[in-house]
Amino acid sequence: MNIEKKTLRNIFIGVIVCIVLYWILHETERVKAIYGVLQNVFSPFVTGAAIAFILNVPMRAIEGLMKGIKHNTLRRSIAVVLTFLAVALILTLVFLLLIPQMTDTVQSLIPKLQSFASTTEGSIRSFLSDNPELLDMIEKYTDIENMDWSSLAQKAASWLGNSVSQIWGTTISAIGSITGALMEIFIALVFAIYCLFAKETLARQGRKLVYAFFPEKFADGVVRVIRLTNSTFSNFLSGQCIEVCILGALFAVAMAIFRMPYIPLVSVLVAVTAFIPVVGAWAGCVLGAFFILVANPIQAVWFVIMFVVLQQIENNLIYPRVVGTSIGLSGMWVLVAVAVGGEFMGVAGMFLMIPIASVIYVLLSEKVKKLLADKEIDPEKLKPQEPELRSKFKERREKRKEKKNAKKLAEKKDK
Repeated sequence: MNIEKKTLRNIFIGVIVCIVLYWILHETERVKAIYGVLQNVFSPFVTGAAIAFILNVPMRAIEGLMKGIKHNTLRRSIAVVLTFLAVALILTLVFLLLIPQMTDTVQSLIPKLQSFASTTEGSIRSFLSDNPELLDMIEKYTDIENMDWSSLAQKAASWLGNSVSQIWGTTISAIGSITGALMEIFIALVFAIYCLFAKETLARQGRKLVYAFFPEKFADGVVRVIRLTNSTFSNFLSGQCIEVCILGALFAVAMAIFRMPYIPLVSVLVAVTAFIPVVGAWAGCVLGAFFILVANPIQAVWFVIMFVVLQQIENNLIYPRVVGTSIGLSGMWVLVAVAVGGEFMGVAGMFLMIPIASVIYVLLSEKVKKLLADKEIDPEKLKPQEPELRSKFKERREKRKEKKNAKKLAEKKDK
């Protein structure tokens, strides 16, 4: 009778799943509308939970330093306040450092571009006068003598200036739209604070729900995966923060040695963009090279060369050991996780796929070990073996050796 009930339950669940899938596939517009409504409703709470999950890492470290305070509520309150103050201070310092220097750089860009255009015009005219054959060939297709080079240079500088102004205006507009979403951010922050204060209670309630609605063995697996995920993400965030600080310090020291401009701006910019694993620092390279180009084009070239060298050191030595080791992944799998995550989910995927891949790697390793133990596979079969390389040349040489040896044996017998 129990088997029959279990079979009926599985059939019922299968029918429900088929109905839901059929409805999703044939009512796409309604599904999108419902998803949009749910996203608008739950977005602040999801954001708040994510903020709480991230801030829990430094808060846990701060609480560990305040073990002398015996009152749990007081210790938690101080840790939450100090965590938010530390994050706010770091963000404020970053913006105070980046925004003024970026503004000054953009404002100084247009006159320097006009001067660069005039210099380029003179260089082109001098080059064409020294190469009359090239000038004759160009004149066949263009009216170069009547071409107003100064006007073209001014138009190019004006167009580039307008483009920079438009980009800056778009940035200001984006800041305005973010300001318009203050209510959603406020709700997310309040929800994050509640989560941080009651994280043990929420975890206990979650475990009760899992064990109440699922079989014990399945619930054990779910709880274990959640704990493993929490540990992996915490280690990943800690390792990522350490790696970012190391990379920013490397760039600051290297730029100081080569006496490059904008050391604080570029080093902080590279460090901030490096929060996107492995490939994020390249965005900082482009922006840093652009700022240095305004001051000194030759140094911009040297900055790119320096960046490539430091990036190789970071990708092959620092990142795999600082971040990869902390989450149990080798450097090769870190690169694979970043590539796959970026292909499917963009920038967020690059950041999230590394700890997810670590969890999958651990679970898969344990499953493989269990299956091999159950099958009682001989350990010798799992050891690496060098491939036996064969070639016709080698086979002919071995045959000739065998013939010679056989011939020698025959001669000895005849004697």
